[in-house]
Amino acid sequence: MAQWFFSYGKNTDRIGPLDDAAAREQARRQPDGYCWSEGFTEWKPIRSVAEFGGMPLAPPPMPASMGGGRADEIDYRIVGTDMQFVEIELDPGESAIAEAGALMYKEAAVRMDTVFGDGSSGGQSGGLMDKLLSAGKRVITGESLFTTVFTHTGQGKAKVAFAAPYPGTVMAMKLSDHGGRLICQKDAFLAGARGVQLGIFFQRKILTGLFGGEGFIMQKLEGDGWVFVHAGGTVVQRELKAGERLDVDTGCVVAFHDTVNMDVRPVGGIKSMLFGGEGVFLATLTGPGTVWLQSLPFSRMAGRMLAAAPQGGGQRRGEGSILGGLGDILGGDRNF
Repeated sequence: MAQWFFSYGKNTDRIGPLDDAAAREQARRQPDGYCWSEGFTEWKPIRSVAEFGGMPLAPPPMPASMGGGRADEIDYRIVGTDMQFVEIELDPGESAIAEAGALMYKEAAVRMDTVFGDGSSGGQSGGLMDKLLSAGKRVITGESLFTTVFTHTGQGKAKVAFAAPYPGTVMAMKLSDHGGRLICQKDAFLAGARGVQLGIFFQRKILTGLFGGEGFIMQKLEGDGWVFVHAGGTVVQRELKAGERLDVDTGCVVAFHDTVNMDVRPVGGIKSMLFGGEGVFLATLTGPGTVWLQSLPFSRMAGRMLAAAPQGGGQRRGEGSILGGLGDILGGDRNF
């Protein structure tokens, strides 16, 4: 006898397990949702499951919110190992969008324009209210009001490159391969093809928002084109089955599919909370869907650097200089 699970929203509690008879009754009463059973590779719309009298559904059309059309088909290559950058090759008329300050270099035929908002349409369409809403979303996620758009205005091919802000990995992700939507940490987006839309994703649960490592607000990337996401250190990709849970340090979450449910849970007993060194809460990611994790959150690296800085009370170690503080004065690293 099969066991069935039902879900009617991204963050609602799941119903199940149910036996075949109870599952058919549940599907009859509430057919507008998703279900999963052993042998399924992913959650399926209830109306499409043959056991409930449905037929396979055709793929849904792309939502109108995804930039209003297809993104530019750009080519790219990722260069480097620890301090990576992405080089994008543009055809005439194609554009790439990037966060302010991400530019490494560009060829002369590439025109650089600063636009108000997320740059998903290149700043050429949309009314004032649309642009204000787009800019407001970026402010909420901690980004600049402006986005830079790089457009190839010449002939042949032209290249533009964007560098990661700290050591880590640049991931190239085609949104059409991920259901047209990704949820990312709020500073993960580095660059992307014109037509990709940057939005906001609110954590609906207060506890998750307060202790989930990224606050209430994360980035939402929508569309069908290429985006380049930066993560600290090395990236690990995990495929979670329906109901499978992964406990993660709250700062190590980079991105996940919107079918994944993110929550938080205590690390354990009082002794683990006080002396375990892992904080009070862990992020829990429950499938189905894909999650990407980073080995070096920027907050962790910045905390170590601040603690080691002399002006922050830290001490220099491993320099091997017999001059010590006098050497700092002579070298200009410290004032009298």
